[in-house]
Amino acid sequence: MLLACAAVGAGVALVMLAAWVFQAYAQNAGWVDVFWSFATGGIAALTALMAGPVAWRRIMVAALLLLWGVRLGAHIARRVAGAPEDARYARMRAAQGAGFQRHLLLFVLIQGPFSAMLAIAALYAARLPDPAFRLWDALGLGLAVLAVAGETLADEQMRRFRGNGANKGKICDTGLWGVSRHPNYLFECLFWCAYPALGLTAHNPWSLLSLLAPVLMYLTLRYASGVPPLEEAMLASRGDAYRRYQARTGAILPRLGRAARG
Repeated sequence: MLLACAAVGAGVALVMLAAWVFQAYAQNAGWVDVFWSFATGGIAALTALMAGPVAWRRIMVAALLLLWGVRLGAHIARRVAGAPEDARYARMRAAQGAGFQRHLLLFVLIQGPFSAMLAIAALYAARLPDPAFRLWDALGLGLAVLAVAGETLADEQMRRFRGNGANKGKICDTGLWGVSRHPNYLFECLFWCAYPALGLTAHNPWSLLSLLAPVLMYLTLRYASGVPPLEEAMLASRGDAYRRYQARTGAILPRLGRAARG
């Protein structure tokens, strides 16, 4: 297990080094997210295919990882190509000045260990020796498919909103964006919840490490590289309108009760 996770981490780190070189040439740091999505999904899937005694489990886990990685990578690539730099990286570039590329290099290299920790959950699912298709397998598979479908829908709703010229300067607060300020992040976390369902077993207490993936993904998106920089940019451009949106809508998890109603 340690060797497999190390292989994922090393592979992703090498790809991210190439991503750093590419984004410097393209002058758009958003490309590092494209490379990370494809690399994490592809390398983790390849590793999963070589883990565990039950062929259908290995194939299922690898297929889910590829589905996630290819969809996310393709979506981000379409958004990055020919568009201004993502607000997160643009603000980082402005804040770091001449040190931006050095700062970004450290940021992208951290993605290797991050992907390795995510891969723990997928590898436990792929290595489970039970040949039977269990209720937990149905739950995990359903969560993964629902998450990919939900994130695709959220991205499509935002794409249509931005494509409508009448919405220029407005905040997307309809559809899934009316119940969460970042529904794409919500479904991203949900996707990684699928692997504990697929891999947790009472016979292997170490499989509890599978829970690290969804927890790590949520904490990262909610408190580090996801919500904070995006919302800082939105507050700068939308001001009080975005503050009102924040007051009535949960950041990632839907907000229930009085605050959500108004």
